[in-house]
Amino acid sequence: MKAATIQVETLTCPSCLQKIEAAVKGVEGVDQGTVKVMFNSSKVKLDFDDQTVSINQIEDAITKVGYEVLKSSVR
Repeated sequence: MKAATIQVETLTCPSCLQKIEAAVKGVEGVDQGTVKVMFNSSKVKLDFDDQTVSINQIEDAITKVGYEVLKSSVR
């Protein structure tokens, strides 16, 4: 398991947060219990199985629901 922090564009409403959370939780290989979208800092934190899914695929899920990914860090 790897931990990721993804910086997204500034979130403007609580429904933004729910859309991103739903998109990320829908990605196979993401540990759903670890997904946290932080409204004030516009960050998404999660754990994922890097054997199943890449950080790029998780970023793509966020982009597909209409939010720009600014940067990601994985540890």
